[in-house]
Amino acid sequence: MKIICIGRNYADHAAEMNAEVPSAPVFFMKPDTALLKDDVFYFPGFTNEIHYECELVVKIDRVGKHIDPAFAHKYYSSVGLGIDFTARDLQSECKANGLPWEIAKAFDQSAVVSSQWIPITPETFDSLSFEFHQNGIRKQHGNPTLMLFNIDQIIAYISKFITLKTGDLIFTGTPAGVGPIAIGDELVGTLNGQEMYRITVK
Repeated sequence: MKIICIGRNYADHAAEMNAEVPSAPVFFMKPDTALLKDDVFYFPGFTNEIHYECELVVKIDRVGKHIDPAFAHKYYSSVGLGIDFTARDLQSECKANGLPWEIAKAFDQSAVVSSQWIPITPETFDSLSFEFHQNGIRKQHGNPTLMLFNIDQIIAYISKFITLKTGDLIFTGTPAGVGPIAIGDELVGTLNGQEMYRITVK
C-alpha cells in the first residue's frame, strides 16, 4: 500500500505558502508506517513546528498504469478524510538547502486517514464539502471544485510514472488555512457534515 500526496492543488494554499501554482500535479509519497493507528498524535521530538493539512483521501480499487483520464473514474469508488502532518521547520530548512523534504512529510504517524469511507461516483465527487476544526474553531474548508487538478487528472498523471495498486491512498491536496498544532489540541475533520476523525495531540 502506497500513500501518494498531491501538493499545491489549491491556488489559495499555494499563495499562502508563497509557492508557484503548478502546471501539472506535484506529488510526493509517505510510507505505510506514516499511518496514524489510533486517535492520538504524539508530538515528535525532532521538530518544533508541526502543521496540519486537511485533505480528501481517495482509495484506489484496482491495479492500473497509464490510465486514460476518461477511464480514471473506474479506479475509485470511495473517499475519506485525512491530515497530512508536516514538520514545517524541517521542510523550510530542506527547501532552503535545495534538499528533498521527505524528512518533513514521511515520518511515523504523519498521515491521518479516517476509518470511515463515503461511497462516491464521478457525479457526486464535486458535491463533497469538508472542514477542519482545531479546538472547536474552523480553520479550513474546501471542496473538489476548488482543486487545480481533479481526481481523474491526478490518477491519470500519477499512473504515467507509478503503477497504482488496490488499497493505495491518494491525498488530494489541502486548501488554505494550514497552521501549527500544539500539545493538548483537539483536531476534528468533517466531510459533508459527518465527523470523520477526532485526534488529540499529546
